Amino acid sequence: MARTHISGFSRIGAQRELKFAQEAFWRGESSEADLLEIAEALRARHWQLQRDAQLDFVTVGDFAYYDPMLNLSALLGALPARFGFDANTLSLGQYYELARGNAAQPAQEMTKWFDTNYHYLVPELDANTRFHGGVSWFFDEIDEALAQGLPVKPVLIGPITFLWLSKSHVPEFDRLSLLPKLVIRYNRILDTLKQRGIEWVQLDEPALCVDLPAQWLDAFSAVYEALGTNGVKVLLASYFDDAAQHAERVARLPIAGVHLDLVRAPQQLDAWRAALPPHAVLSVGVIDGRNIWRADLSAIVASLRTLDAELGERLWIAPSCSLQHVPVTLASEQKLDGELKSWLAFATEKLAELSTLALALRDPDAARDALAAADRALDTRRRSTAVVNALVQRRVAAVDDTLAQRRSPFAERNRVQREALALPLLPTTTIGSFPQTASIRRARAAYKRGELRALDYLQRMRAEIEFAVRKQETLDLDVLVHGEAERNDMVEYFGEQLWGYAFTENGWVQSYGSRCVKPPIIYGDIYRPEPMTVDTTRYAQSLTPRPMKGMLTGPVTMLQWSFVRDDQPRSTTALQLALAIRDEVVDLEKAGIRIIQIDEPAFREGLPLRESDWPAYLEWATRVFRISASGVADRTQIHTHMCYSEFNDILPSIAAMDADVITIETSRSAMELLDGFGAFAYPNEIGPGVYDIHSPRVPGEAAMLRLLERACEVIPAERLWVNPDCGLKTRGWPETEAALTHMVRAAKALRLKLAARQDVAETA
Repeated sequence: MARTHISGFSRIGAQRELKFAQEAFWRGESSEADLLEIAEALRARHWQLQRDAQLDFVTVGDFAYYDPMLNLSALLGALPARFGFDANTLSLGQYYELARGNAAQPAQEMTKWFDTNYHYLVPELDANTRFHGGVSWFFDEIDEALAQGLPVKPVLIGPITFLWLSKSHVPEFDRLSLLPKLVIRYNRILDTLKQRGIEWVQLDEPALCVDLPAQWLDAFSAVYEALGTNGVKVLLASYFDDAAQHAERVARLPIAGVHLDLVRAPQQLDAWRAALPPHAVLSVGVIDGRNIWRADLSAIVASLRTLDAELGERLWIAPSCSLQHVPVTLASEQKLDGELKSWLAFATEKLAELSTLALALRDPDAARDALAAADRALDTRRRSTAVVNALVQRRVAAVDDTLAQRRSPFAERNRVQREALALPLLPTTTIGSFPQTASIRRARAAYKRGELRALDYLQRMRAEIEFAVRKQETLDLDVLVHGEAERNDMVEYFGEQLWGYAFTENGWVQSYGSRCVKPPIIYGDIYRPEPMTVDTTRYAQSLTPRPMKGMLTGPVTMLQWSFVRDDQPRSTTALQLALAIRDEVVDLEKAGIRIIQIDEPAFREGLPLRESDWPAYLEWATRVFRISASGVADRTQIHTHMCYSEFNDILPSIAAMDADVITIETSRSAMELLDGFGAFAYPNEIGPGVYDIHSPRVPGEAAMLRLLERACEVIPAERLWVNPDCGLKTRGWPETEAALTHMVRAAKALRLKLAARQDVAETA
């Protein structure tokens, strides 16, 4: 009889309880004990959901106060030495300093977790890293679950993935040299689990789904030769892509089972079935852990019957990956269209789907009604989405390469733009958003509840826009933004104005730390019925003679940060989005806006994990961006923004996007990410971020000046812009003003230095 489990559950709570508890603790409004109490209640609630669904295991260790990679660093005793913290006595306050920075040290670097929109904190390792042990939180949570009589299956990120995703600030340092010490620490962790009577532990190794070099694969074998004989059964979990090429290697190791993502890579099943020894568990991820559509349960049951007969209890059924990537429950959705709601399954509903699958294999008659209900919902969805928007379909069919090209090459456009805009050397700007104050949020909530009339809401938002514009003029920024006071989210705001989108009330997922997003749902063809930002941007421009940027979200990010329909290729949906955004760009230009930013922070995120799959994605992703941007004249300057990703391996494609200016996150890596742009000789203009907006820390003018001087060593000053790493939505006004004051002063100081050097050179 097949067994059921999950790889992990959302930790934020159905009403974002963890977020609000964290932020209250950071503000000093609650104690550490208050935060710990809320966290314990959330864990207990989520474990009970798994028991209510009659899962065979309750997964423990998936909870984190900020990030699982940071948790693991603290458990291993591998904290950045620059903070001077003792991992064995680490307090929750110090833990958050690692994530958010403090007055003396910037936060740890942050980047995307594989091809998701979740951001993890990058461990910092060097030759002095010892892995001597750290906090006991992992074991404390296991003890909590055991005390409740739960069948516990702990989960940890595996050692190879941990090392692969880590970094060192020491050039040429080989992270693999740390492996012997790391294996000793993992073995001690397994010993501690064995002492608690734990039978199974899940070690997550999604790094198996990327192109690991040969020495890393050899190290992988050595690691699991050591860990697999400890006495605790190891379930080795891969997800997000195909790991079939490693089946024979893994099958020779002394592990007790593997977990596979059969949603992303169903083709890998046969290779693993053939390779695994007769004692090994095969955990099949057949419920989509990254999207919100109901599963085709009848089809899954039919596909599992042979496996069930062959493997019995050695067959485990699970979601493809952790359920942290989907919202907690549909129960909170009171306004969602009833028919659309019947098509969806959030994390709690996916637990019920797992329960139904297990029941259908064990007792088909008992599961008949549940399967029939799922079949009806799927049939309704198929019939509904078969009704297409004919106008959109005609536009898509008519797209050709002329729509994907600017009228002139960059060098010609650049000359025209420099003359038209007359900006100084090292022009200063921000990425788009300014602080979303409590006043702004209250006004938006009142408007949504019908307590504030549309005209009154418009007037309040215009007052906020004028406030932001005047602040920027006082700060003496060169290119202004309207501040995005009226926008709830950079994707949701646009999706609410496009046909083909639907929205939840509480469909929150964690992006990083306390930052939660509510991805909209793309269920049909995308169409823009009317302009979305023109009136607001035109109003902002009327307030100032300085250039005002129009702010849009790009087609790839609109796609990646939504829950996307799965009944047509993602590239087709992206093209529909590109055409809608293109119309908005053209209308902004007609309204007199001469700088338009089309943000694509998710561009790198969409890249497949296997390099062999990159060309197809990069071809359509760059094409849809160019389609969105290429309807304007040469004098209109197109910006884009990308953040918290590794760009160096796709720089030719970023250059092929042909944005006039790209702004990127670089401050946490001390401009390290900029090196690739310099080595590649990136041809267009670039704004490397000079301070980290995800930290409350305000760096001084001197620190920003050092980063700018470092940038000038890589990119000619004539092609550099000066800006923060990202938008300022999550920050407060006092720290925002202080940081931007330092940033503008640093830019002006460097202009003077460069002018003085030029004078000396001309005199000589």
